[in-house]
Amino acid sequence: MQFAPGARRLAAYALVAALPFVFVPFGPAVVLLAPAFVLWFHRDPDRDTPESGVVAPADGTVSVIRADDDWLRVGVYMSAADVHVNRAPKGGFLEHVTHTPGAHKPAFSKDSEKNERVTFQFGDHEVVLIAGAFARRIHPSREPGQVVERGDRIGHISFGSRADVKLPPTYEESELLVEEGDTVRAGETVLVEEQ
Repeated sequence: MQFAPGARRLAAYALVAALPFVFVPFGPAVVLLAPAFVLWFHRDPDRDTPESGVVAPADGTVSVIRADDDWLRVGVYMSAADVHVNRAPKGGFLEHVTHTPGAHKPAFSKDSEKNERVTFQFGDHEVVLIAGAFARRIHPSREPGQVVERGDRIGHISFGSRADVKLPPTYEESELLVEEGDTVRAGETVLVEEQ
């Protein structure tokens, strides 16, 4: 099984943090389960990306569909059970990767608009990774100046949150193939046909 970058290091930290529990009842189980949970949370399965279409940037539930400064925003909320490796919704030249500090409100709430985030700016779309209440680390794995293909890994969020795609005004909400509440898979589920 593949894991997101840094997962083994985080699992080692979890193991060390759990060691004091080894001598209490059920302690050995805690010592084993803590690093196992961290690795499971950072799993990174391969995906079969379709040849066309704008694909989901994350595993999870479509939680936001709205106009955002004339652009179409589609947000995917990642629960604790979802894979948290994020993927490029379409191919393109990555112009900027911008980190914006902020709060850590629940990612499914309206207050999350002020949360910490990392924005990947392509010529004709953006991907925004948003930290949540529990998530404290967004890990981009791409740098400006790179050409990214549809479905490529672009980063991951440790322990949570939301990934949004912003599409230009040429895309309309009526063209979406998903609606709020739908379950999607990163790099596989087509959100809208590519123009």
